[in-house]
Amino acid sequence: MTNINELADRYLAMWNEPDADARRKLITELWAEDGAQILVDPPEDLRNAATDLNFPIPVLEVRGRHALERRVERAYEMFVAPGEHRFVQRSPATRLLKNVVAFTWSMVTADGTAVGGGLDVLALDEDGRIRTDHQHIGVD
Repeated sequence: MTNINELADRYLAMWNEPDADARRKLITELWAEDGAQILVDPPEDLRNAATDLNFPIPVLEVRGRHALERRVERAYEMFVAPGEHRFVQRSPATRLLKNVVAFTWSMVTADGTAVGGGLDVLALDEDGRIRTDHQHIGVD
């Protein structure tokens, strides 16, 4: 996929998609078979819990399409399915390197009020599928 804004749109559509089969299809089309999503700088409560147990800040990673499907499904159930939120692109996608794309997004309420957001940095394979997604949550 060469149109990076289309890639960003389809990526966000994946998180908003109510139909499990359609989500699975988007994951197959967008992600490399062994693609990984890494949550960079996890939420503060998780960091604090890890610190209290004398662990380094944990790396939160899912790898492979099956794990990605479960991750997207859970986020959909938590944020989108109740009808409270949806994910929208906040800024145009930017090509950082030949195979690296970045874009910002917002989680918005039904009236369009942003209540969260982040930055995703996607490294693409030779077929234009997502190999790695470094997701930064809380980026304003």
